[in-house]
Amino acid sequence: MEVSRLPLSATQRGKLISAGYTSLCSLSSVSSSDLARDLKISDSEALDILNVASRSSRLDRVEGSHSVINGAQNAWDMLHEEKSLTRITTSSADLDNILGGGISCKEVTEIGGVPGIGKTQLGIQLAINVQIPPYCGGLGGKAIYIDTEGSFMVERALQVAEACVEDMLEYSKFLHKGMQTCQAAMQSKDILGNIYYFRVCSYTEQIALINYLDKFISEHKDVKVVIIDSITFHFRQDFDDMSLRTRVLSGMALKLMKIATNFRLAVVLLNQVTTKLTEGSFQLGLALGDSWSHSCTNRIILYWNGNERYAYIDKSPSLRSASAPYSVTSRGIRNSTSNSKRAKLM
Repeated sequence: MEVSRLPLSATQRGKLISAGYTSLCSLSSVSSSDLARDLKISDSEALDILNVASRSSRLDRVEGSHSVINGAQNAWDMLHEEKSLTRITTSSADLDNILGGGISCKEVTEIGGVPGIGKTQLGIQLAINVQIPPYCGGLGGKAIYIDTEGSFMVERALQVAEACVEDMLEYSKFLHKGMQTCQAAMQSKDILGNIYYFRVCSYTEQIALINYLDKFISEHKDVKVVIIDSITFHFRQDFDDMSLRTRVLSGMALKLMKIATNFRLAVVLLNQVTTKLTEGSFQLGLALGDSWSHSCTNRIILYWNGNERYAYIDKSPSLRSASAPYSVTSRGIRNSTSNSKRAKLM
């Protein structure tokens, strides 16, 4: 049971969610004094909250004891399901190749790299490519784009959408001898209309929105990708209590994994880089540390190699470690070209 369903005031529920207490399980082992400190409330109010949570937990267990537990699945069915998972193309054949065809649904994929490497560009590309109709080789879905930094550019999205429509037209002509179905079915304005954009300005807004995603996606079942750009922005500057931050992030990661699995969609988390001291020297690494990497199914690191952009699969249970070059062009993400000029940063 989630905290948002407890019979508490809206203010109390908001304080709980902001402090990382999103479920009854997260309240089961905390003391009233610790809760009072985290929520900045009195001990008596904290005790009242814990009593309400305890009563709701007992009621939940009684009601749940009469239900049937589902979920048993044999390994052969799991293998067949894994092979049939849909993927979202990145528009770079080389990048798709190391990803097994693209960004996989039912999984959480983290994509990190230095500023200017193309993280937001890739996020925009995926929000558009997820809409490619099945008869053109796509998923025919919609996208949720959660912008924490204000880096989403609608003019750039329009540019990439127009290129995508042109590509679909060429593909349709090649397959069907001039058939115009893709053009009739999808225009660039339709593509922009299928991106649900959320701007969040604090970590509390971010947590509240992620808790709201279940309801939103249930009402918009054609959503096939959730992109958060970036997952780390508010958590790097608004927290002094690292243990609280870890608890909040863990709860958020579990929620996102559940969303990816239950709705059979892709969750893409864009991440920033930070410097860390390793063996006497400073090195670049993804923000939130190594422990955060366990919160994602796949981790892809974008980096510069001379003048070329590269993507490296750093972690995946199903993909081997590999790297591939790619380019950011006026039409979006594409295979590497030789005219990319940039100093090496990573």
